[in-house]
Amino acid sequence: MRFYFYKVFINFKMTGIKIVTERIQLRLIDVSDLESIHKLHSLPETDKYNALGIPKNSEVTKSIIEPWILENQLNEIINYTFAIDNKSNGKFMGLFGLKLGNKKYKRAEVWFKIHSESWNQGYATEALKAIINFGFETLKLHRIEAGCAVDNIGSFKVLEKAGMIREGRLRQVLPLKSGWSDNFEYSILETDERKNN
Repeated sequence: MRFYFYKVFINFKMTGIKIVTERIQLRLIDVSDLESIHKLHSLPETDKYNALGIPKNSEVTKSIIEPWILENQLNEIINYTFAIDNKSNGKFMGLFGLKLGNKKYKRAEVWFKIHSESWNQGYATEALKAIINFGFETLKLHRIEAGCAVDNIGSFKVLEKAGMIREGRLRQVLPLKSGWSDNFEYSILETDERKNN
């Protein structure tokens, strides 16, 4: 069993947030990530269960990530977009998002997109566990939610390995290339047992 320690480093403007685990580092994306993100979004296998679609060119990707970068630079971030880097070689491995809801409800939604070269190695689960800890311990959230297409076995296994609980199924809400897909809904509460290994 592997226990994932994580550390969070934050500067005053919040642009220096880094979440570090045993094998990966999550950091807020910036414009230098454009090429890596465009390659990730252009992979048919990572697009299969994603409603975003494959961008026609890097300018389209740039128009998608520019608002994410601007939100990452706010004094009070409500829509975090992290790059996942391999700690051993610094290689970009994917994206992780954490979008906060209304403050009163202390709720957020997570999403992730991992390069297919990094599938089935536990990196997505490691990143999700770190984000869950960040959400509950640093941001003081009460509930973290996620959803995925019902046929996206890899993603819902990641959610379950991190301790998220399947709460329901929304019918035909995802407009995928293959047609409308149902979506599994997951959550974890601050009081739920977290799976740290």
